[in-house]
Amino acid sequence: MKDAAPQTIYLNDYKVSPFLIEKTDLVFDLGEDQTRVTASLVVARNPDSEEQDGPLVLHGSEGLDLQSVHIDGQLLSADDYSRDSDSLTIKRLPHSCVVSTEVLIKPQLNTTMMGLYRSRSMYCTQCEAEGFRDITYYLDRPDVMSEFITKVIADRETYPVLLSNGNPIDLGDLDGGKHFVSWHDPFKKPAYLFALVAGTLAVVEDSFTTMSGRDIKLQIFVEEKDLDKCAHAMLSLKNSMRWDEQVYGREYDLDIFMIVAVDDFNMGAMENKGLNIFNTSAVLANPNTTTDASFQRVEAIVAHEYFHNWSGNRVTCRDWFQLSLKEGFTVYRDSQFSADMNSATVKRIEDASYLRTHQFAEDGGPMSHSVQPDSYMEINNFYTLTVYEKGSEVVGMIRTLMGPAAFRKGSDLYFDRHDGQAVTIEEFVRAMEDASGRDLTQFRRWYKQSGTPVLKVSSTYNAVAQTFTLDFEQSCPATPGQSDKHPFVIPVKLGLVGSEGTDLVLSADGETEIVYELTEANQTLVFNNIDQAPVPSLLRGLSAPVKLDYSYSTEQLAHLMANDTDGFNRWDASQTLCLGVLQQLTQDSLRDHPLVLDGQLIDAYGALLSDHSLDPAMVALMLQLPTEALLHEEAETIYATAIHDARSFVRTALAGSLADQFMAIYQRHNTQPAYAPDARQIGSRSLKNAALNYLMLVGDAGIELAWQQFKSADNMTDKAAALSALVNCPAAASYAEQALGEFELEYRDEALVMNLWLQIQATNTQPDGLARVRGLMEHSAFTMSNPNKLRSLIGAFCGANLVNFHNPDGSGYEFLQRQVIALNNQNPQVAARLVTPLTRWKQFAEPNAGLMRSALQAIADEPELVKDVLEIATKSL
Repeated sequence: MKDAAPQTIYLNDYKVSPFLIEKTDLVFDLGEDQTRVTASLVVARNPDSEEQDGPLVLHGSEGLDLQSVHIDGQLLSADDYSRDSDSLTIKRLPHSCVVSTEVLIKPQLNTTMMGLYRSRSMYCTQCEAEGFRDITYYLDRPDVMSEFITKVIADRETYPVLLSNGNPIDLGDLDGGKHFVSWHDPFKKPAYLFALVAGTLAVVEDSFTTMSGRDIKLQIFVEEKDLDKCAHAMLSLKNSMRWDEQVYGREYDLDIFMIVAVDDFNMGAMENKGLNIFNTSAVLANPNTTTDASFQRVEAIVAHEYFHNWSGNRVTCRDWFQLSLKEGFTVYRDSQFSADMNSATVKRIEDASYLRTHQFAEDGGPMSHSVQPDSYMEINNFYTLTVYEKGSEVVGMIRTLMGPAAFRKGSDLYFDRHDGQAVTIEEFVRAMEDASGRDLTQFRRWYKQSGTPVLKVSSTYNAVAQTFTLDFEQSCPATPGQSDKHPFVIPVKLGLVGSEGTDLVLSADGETEIVYELTEANQTLVFNNIDQAPVPSLLRGLSAPVKLDYSYSTEQLAHLMANDTDGFNRWDASQTLCLGVLQQLTQDSLRDHPLVLDGQLIDAYGALLSDHSLDPAMVALMLQLPTEALLHEEAETIYATAIHDARSFVRTALAGSLADQFMAIYQRHNTQPAYAPDARQIGSRSLKNAALNYLMLVGDAGIELAWQQFKSADNMTDKAAALSALVNCPAAASYAEQALGEFELEYRDEALVMNLWLQIQATNTQPDGLARVRGLMEHSAFTMSNPNKLRSLIGAFCGANLVNFHNPDGSGYEFLQRQVIALNNQNPQVAARLVTPLTRWKQFAEPNAGLMRSALQAIADEPELVKDVLEIATKSL
């Protein structure tokens, strides 16, 4: 049903809740036709509120069938309260009382996957951000924190496992074949952290001894068939618990930590206190069914949700404008963890590449917003890359400016000062200031100003004076609602690379790398005693989320690519070198000029392939040319076909010129010990498969290698890589068809593997991509009701198969428009996220721009559009 007159919520309008809920007592009686929810709330007026005599207004939804309302045990008449579609208002309340409500809900009909719903044969919940109001009437806002006791009643045979937050305190049998389990969470939490699961589930158990000697029971609940896919998640959980104690001093607090794998889930996972609910794709892992990338994703998401126990649960956000307080900080923490568990350089490259390709695009698009937004219409639309990834970068810059010791002191102060509270970003920054003695007033602009800053740098070398001068100029483009920007604090980590490939000494202290703080629109930095013209290595490790504008020559980039001691900047030099070549070739393609590859690029990559001292994972990343998505982001006007053609040409030219070296690399890395998802093996496999992708472009040798790899692979990483290589190769059509059939036959009962099968075909860049996707929508492996399958097929085609999606005939846009409208009422969150590929229509050339706009307009004109989709469509138009 269409949201009636969606309202915009503003940060400046925040007021404390007039009421608090000291204790929440819930009883769920789960039934096949309906579920009865009884809520008893110990309510008191908030002494900090200016409203001391108003009514109690509880959040709700039109799906709640209200049966009764009691105050201190007395049944209220209909004259004592009023209801509308999203609230229950109770008049004339005393200063404190017990408010009890009883409602009936039908979770089996809930397709939005918010609140309480069914996933296959189990009940589960998703309450962040505002899903609890779909379960019962409540003060569903993050600054109302309460102690919870939850009793779950259900049929014993159908639902033998009954879970909720906290520790189990009681259980037993009831009449009629039912049973119950009661749970108590002693730590006050907002309603968005509530969780409930009921179903037939198997469990993998382990334990962890905390730094104070407490034994914690660890449980992962899955379907029986998935018991062999839990070991990696369990190991990741134990590593996370140990790491958080060692690095942040944070110890787990409850007696039990539970994870439940759910197949139908809108997100990756949810950090509900003591009972994390995970998308199956974020917890299940086995070498036979899971790729290296998914192994690492499981490790990172398990860590992220566990780290939320402190950065999100024990200390939560006051309101949803503070979302980055918990998400940005926790993304930074899980990135640190993943860097420590694997290769720090590779992790930084992956994070920065994702940021530049996707978050920078968000910064430059119609939905651009600051890390702390000023307003929103639908909060679910602000679970964004800006809040998460850019928010993480902002926390990382604080650590860079303060230093590791002061940052740890600041995080300790933040947790100790605000334990059990709902607080703001300002209180986080203030804790950092108080711990370090540093004034972060100007730095706060990173939270309030939207857009990606541009850092323009020029240099001058004076051979006579032996000085090297860097002139910095920072700016930030106008973004929606923000036309004037003030200078940021930008930490620029840098070094100077000499002609011999070593870092030059920058100071009397012998430093070869410094962090230079840029605070003004224009600043100059002069280095003395520099006896040669160096190549500046700027923004090492991407020390700030900015766009660098420095006129490197091809020779300078090749020099950094071969010699920079900073691994990230070594990779970045390769990307910048390729980016310039690709942009020129795109223009040549548009002008129908012959495409010719610069020999210096071939030489640079030849040298790269010859250097066996480098980390294979690093080489694999450098072999991945800038993606089409990044080329779209960097283009002033986007010509999707010309960009695709230019990139394909460069890959083919490199493959032809360096075929022998690619073959040697493939053979060198095509022998592996027993599979392990560790950094060394992952790097070796990634380089081997990168070489295979190049070999597919020249002759039949690559095709035969891919087919043999597909047939003999003992792990999903190699099998899926070979399948993708065959599917994307026009000359391998017969092999691809046979491989797809064999893959389907072998894995048809493995839902996550079949999602990968769908994704590989959805991202096939050969012509007629949309026709293939339409055909796959009729396949039994696909359903519109499962978010993972929607992302694997429709999301992958529209977001990653850019040359097919942006077909100039507009068929891809009309297709996406129809899918969004189909999902509008069924699953508003997924529908809203699918709209994104249409939102940057202004950057495209005609006829694409007009056709994209028409598709957006058709979505906006839909008569019963939910506010999730409406906000994105109207802002984009």
